[in-house]
Amino acid sequence: MLKFPKKLSEARILISNDDGIHSEGIKALEEIARKLTPHVWVVAPENQQSAAGHSLTIHMPLRVKRYDENHISVYGTPTDSVLVGCQMIMKKFQPDIVLSGINHGQNTADDVTYSGTIAAAIEATLMGVPAIAFSQDFDEHGGHPEWDIARKYVPKVLQAFEGREWEDNVLMSVNLPMHKSGVTPEVRVRPQGHYSIEDQDMVEKIDPRGRPYYWVGAPPKRNELDQTIDVGSLKSGHVTITPLSLNLTHHPTLEFLGKVFK
Repeated sequence: MLKFPKKLSEARILISNDDGIHSEGIKALEEIARKLTPHVWVVAPENQQSAAGHSLTIHMPLRVKRYDENHISVYGTPTDSVLVGCQMIMKKFQPDIVLSGINHGQNTADDVTYSGTIAAAIEATLMGVPAIAFSQDFDEHGGHPEWDIARKYVPKVLQAFEGREWEDNVLMSVNLPMHKSGVTPEVRVRPQGHYSIEDQDMVEKIDPRGRPYYWVGAPPKRNELDQTIDVGSLKSGHVTITPLSLNLTHHPTLEFLGKVFK
């Protein structure tokens, strides 16, 4: 079982993300964490790594940049950053928890398979460290993330986990809503949903030399009105917690295949 610290005030926290060490979201998360404990380290990618997934750098060495004793960037992925943080930077004093984020944008439904924010929490979980990924929803068409909901609710979520235990292969994904008129956010627990994506938003253009290139945009997102799943709960204005399992085995099909290939 993964054991969350009984006292956050004594906990050693490692923070990482996929938006990079210079992002507003990771600065907001560090600010929140430092109000709970003085023992905070930030080890995150030097550059933007959104949608990096659980990729690992294996064909070249990893370089780091030390801004100070507690702020180190990695020229690599979120997974690389957590590995460096746990196995090198905090080798003599392992983190009690790993926090990832705060991501600029939601990580609900199918987003989690692409997300470097989720991947950082996955890597920590694989190393036996309790991990929580935080993501802030915002209007991606001209808007920018606001952090006041995070400042209010992230401490509440962390404090609620004090002294709790959960299964070894599980991480927590917390999505924070935008302000919604007339709605006071509640903390809700919901399963991972599905967007029912019909067509990936792929654009073809021609560069100045006459060669085609392709640009992957955000996929269309449906099922946003279904409040029984993560995305619907988030879009209705609520802080939404989803426990995610690292074991991707589909057991009903496993049983079916056992009968087919017996």
